[in-house]
Amino acid sequence: MSNIAFERCFQGEKGRDEFQREPVATKVISLLVSDAHVSPMVIDGDWGTGKTEFCHKLINKFKAEHDRYRIVYVDAFKADHADNPLMTILAEVLKLLPEGEQRKGLIQKALPVIRYGLKTALKVGVGHVLRKNADDIADELEDVFEETTEKIIDASVEALLKEHEKAEESLNALQKILTRIAEESPIVIFIDELDRCRPDFSLEMIEVIKHTFDVVGVKFVLITNTKQLTAAINHRYGSEVESQRYLDKFLRFRFSLPNTLTQSRHDRTLATATHFYCLVNQSSSLQNTNLARSDYRVKKFIELLIDINGLSLREVETFVRYLEIYQALTSNNGLAPNLITGFQFLRVFGVFLFCFEPKITDSIFRNTVTAKEILNLLNVKDLPKLIPNEHKYPEDHEVIAVMLARESKAVADRFVNLNEDWQRLFVDFFDRRHHGHGKYINIVIETFNILSFRF
Repeated sequence: MSNIAFERCFQGEKGRDEFQREPVATKVISLLVSDAHVSPMVIDGDWGTGKTEFCHKLINKFKAEHDRYRIVYVDAFKADHADNPLMTILAEVLKLLPEGEQRKGLIQKALPVIRYGLKTALKVGVGHVLRKNADDIADELEDVFEETTEKIIDASVEALLKEHEKAEESLNALQKILTRIAEESPIVIFIDELDRCRPDFSLEMIEVIKHTFDVVGVKFVLITNTKQLTAAINHRYGSEVESQRYLDKFLRFRFSLPNTLTQSRHDRTLATATHFYCLVNQSSSLQNTNLARSDYRVKKFIELLIDINGLSLREVETFVRYLEIYQALTSNNGLAPNLITGFQFLRVFGVFLFCFEPKITDSIFRNTVTAKEILNLLNVKDLPKLIPNEHKYPEDHEVIAVMLARESKAVADRFVNLNEDWQRLFVDFFDRRHHGHGKYINIVIETFNILSFRF
């Protein structure tokens, strides 16, 4: 996503809410300023679904509408190397405070908690350590001394045990001062990119949030992929742990960003498809092709490719980039606006395969691709019905699937021995010079050749 977009809020940004997510942001903000117990809240989704851009727009909208609130943004992935989630969060909170007694007080209360965490465990969450029984500490000391340096472990066993006795007191003191700080100006902390961090760091972060920052006036929003977090839990505690139930102990509310847009009451379209056309219309090399025009057949074919394969926003950007590269390598003639329909579909499909299906691409190159593989790519289960007298015609993607499947390996006879109605349909997709068995898959291969510099 564009960095410029990160700096913009939904309000006043004509054309910048192309995914119709401002209403979602409005609801999120209403929850965060309410008394509902929603923290930590999770904006869930796979990589490349636009979570980070939404987060920045949400923050800007929040700041514009609620200046009483203080907002903190943390890129957890950038802080991963520091290996101390508690210090990472507190450092960002400190930036909100001007020099003075309040800032000094927070530092004084935070230091004992941070110091204790550093001395006793680099491998577990700070909040978790503070909840340990004193009897467990002595058993762990020998391992701690072996695994860390003298520079970090600078206290004797006796001193460490004394610190443990004061740990709960220090934690309570820290929570009290955080509550006072947030009393007049509540704090909302957004933690982004948690799913890209090391598994241990990710879990330490959510454990610290739960055990240390569960205070009035401080709320958290995590922008992450919970599937990655559950995998991190199993990585740390073993596959026998019910990771989702463990995670649910720490998270209070979770939602995913919608992936469809409402055009009208009865018309919805994919946000990813809308993103595709926005990018194409902004592209100097593609804006004059049929991809950018309101060509119903092309539009439907593109949307189907995106939908069937579940492309993310980021993958859509990759797809458009490959189409631009193909167009550049063909001197802007590869997807020319006056291109014959069949060429247009097969070239777009060829670019798609080259971009996202390297194994299939290689199989087509080696003439080993099966009919089933081709049909599955376009979500075609069997030979579509074609009965002109009853006005029953296959969709364009079904015709393309049949064209390519019948030229592949292990193809059923019903795909090969097609009647005259099918032959006329193929002619409709091409002029007579390019109609005929054995031609269609070569158009896809020619597209591969161009993208792989096998001119």
